[in-house]
Amino acid sequence: MAESPNEITGLLQRWQQGDRNALDQLMPIVYDELRRLARHYLSHEREGHTLQPTALVNEAYLKLVDQRSAQWANRSQFFGVAAQMMRRILVDHARQKQSEKRRMMKDPILLDDALTLSASEDLNLVALDESLSALASFDEKKCKIVELRFFVGLPVPEVAEVLGISPATVKREWSVAKAWLYRDMAQKAEA
Repeated sequence: MAESPNEITGLLQRWQQGDRNALDQLMPIVYDELRRLARHYLSHEREGHTLQPTALVNEAYLKLVDQRSAQWANRSQFFGVAAQMMRRILVDHARQKQSEKRRMMKDPILLDDALTLSASEDLNLVALDESLSALASFDEKKCKIVELRFFVGLPVPEVAEVLGISPATVKREWSVAKAWLYRDMAQKAEA
């Protein structure tokens, strides 16, 4: 039962206005897409990651239902917010694991080139998050493109639609952002 983006937008707006029934109707519709996002995120993690897609979706769901002040414009915005929440959950989880490793007197995890990793390699989400935050401090658009392309897995045309820019601009900004992040993470790894 494929739902139209307009129906999802309508449910989001009804939920925003306080209609609890709209949330109950919305979640089964968006749950599969949220699981796809969670699987995409976790595909960049090392094998044997302790956080499973269902747990990630459930944690994100709990945070989403607390979004009382959100102004839901459309389906893409909702999934963008959900993706950011999942990213934060994974980064917090990674920070907690790194903290546990330090307490156990093990060597810290080395920074890897996050944008060219295969699924079997470790992804240092903490380092990537720090670099993305640095990028966002002077170029929010590039940061959004990275979030939507790398974390959400949206194709270039959808990123262009969400951000209201041309696909050519997305491609150009994506290339520059990847190069900047690679350099920033490499410099931090050497320090």
